[in-house]
Amino acid sequence: MHNTIESLLNDYHNGLIDREELQQQLIGIQQLPFAQVDIDRQRRTGQAECIFGQGKTPEHIISICQTLFDQQQPILVTRVDKDKATIICGALSFLTYDPMGRTLTCIPENTPIKSTNRLAVICAGTSDLPVAKECIATLTINGHIPTTITDIGVAGLHRLLNALPLIKKHDLIIVIAGMEGALPSVIAGLTSIPIIAVPTSVGYGAHQNGMTTLHAMLSSCASGLTVVNIDNGYGAACSAIRIMDTFLASIQS
Repeated sequence: MHNTIESLLNDYHNGLIDREELQQQLIGIQQLPFAQVDIDRQRRTGQAECIFGQGKTPEHIISICQTLFDQQQPILVTRVDKDKATIICGALSFLTYDPMGRTLTCIPENTPIKSTNRLAVICAGTSDLPVAKECIATLTINGHIPTTITDIGVAGLHRLLNALPLIKKHDLIIVIAGMEGALPSVIAGLTSIPIIAVPTSVGYGAHQNGMTTLHAMLSSCASGLTVVNIDNGYGAACSAIRIMDTFLASIQS
């Protein structure tokens, strides 16, 4: 979206855009036959528009991404399988695909870096990395470069204790775990840092595709633990972005 209403009006006056485009720009919506692309979301909420790739055709995603690219917007597409990504990246060379996180991204060159290593994304196990990757992509495209700490689950508690000095250096942490979901509670009992916990669908039988993990985290006796939905690395990152943006704005003012 244009930076100011004045620049929009100047473009309209000079014949660079027509009346319909002027109206769409002013309301922050780019109308497509199958979607209304929110090109004003970043200005309005502080977070870039995100495309949920699951259920959309490659053609849908290509069209939406091209619209965002034309508006010089950051692009994040989640839940994109490899076959779909191959088609999309073949049409749009500006996109980068992460097969583990199943994300497509494009970060404009002028995107400001808001923080570096003030957020930590922590994984209980290597199997939780796909959720962590989605989380990291969301943070990064919104200007927050996190520290990543992996494979420090409670099955080997000494690994967590070794990482604890590094963990305590951060302002906010996202903890991702499957199985019985104990890691966020353990870290919450050892630090004063705000924690966002993400249950994952990694586990066996009675784990119930993450329901056991979710219930365990929601039932935690460690105070101050915030929990998001199963496998929702994106949602955890968005919560962290709101918190960090507000925190950074307060210390800068």
